[in-house]
Amino acid sequence: MYADGDIPELLRRVGAADRDRTATMMRRLYPGRGVEECEGSVLSDGVYPPEGTVYAASWPGVEVVGDRGMMIDLPTQLPEHLVAASAGRRLVLHNMHSVVDWLAFAVWEDGRLVRSLSLSPDDGVMENIGEPFPFELPYWAGDRSADVIPWPDEDEDEEPYPLPFHPLELGEDALRALCGFVQEGRPEDGDVNADHIRLHGFRVRDPHGSGPVKKEAASQGAGEAIGPPRFYTFGPDGLLVENDGV
Repeated sequence: MYADGDIPELLRRVGAADRDRTATMMRRLYPGRGVEECEGSVLSDGVYPPEGTVYAASWPGVEVVGDRGMMIDLPTQLPEHLVAASAGRRLVLHNMHSVVDWLAFAVWEDGRLVRSLSLSPDDGVMENIGEPFPFELPYWAGDRSADVIPWPDEDEDEEPYPLPFHPLELGEDALRALCGFVQEGRPEDGDVNADHIRLHGFRVRDPHGSGPVKKEAASQGAGEAIGPPRFYTFGPDGLLVENDGV
């Protein structure tokens, strides 16, 4: 998100985003790409769009972009032209993925990085730059220890959670503090109603990359290279026996 001030306060006041204004922003942020309008979404759902689709909105003072291509492990590797577009403004990058308990967020002020954090239980702390924000302090102080409940078939005596806190819990607090809403946490009075903020949709295509047709052909070719599926059952002796798939 790009903003001229406090993002939560700005999002509380926005109305319908102008389509032409948003399309102009998209062409500015995706130079050399094919940008075509498509069906939009809402802020609560648009933060994780389908591959090749970007959900965005531009209002005076604040702009929102939801793009899976910006979900990068190291926020400092965000393309330079995207950071440069925040000159004189605040830029907030926020990413989470619940499958791997990954969180990454970063804040730039007038193009200068002031905070970046990226971590997951599998990879540990991948990036930790700048002073923690106030909403982070209870986590680093050990006041928000990870409370992970094992699955029914898991050993309760297995290794403890490898981080001192759960990244997704911090991620929700970061999202509220920086952007004014939450995804999975309990909404609070004063939160931005992300279900009521409409985003325009855009198909973004790299003219020099693999489009949908090429990807489909590549997928088909890979399937043909693998060959037809093979089916097995257990024989009387407990060994696998190949059959005809019936």
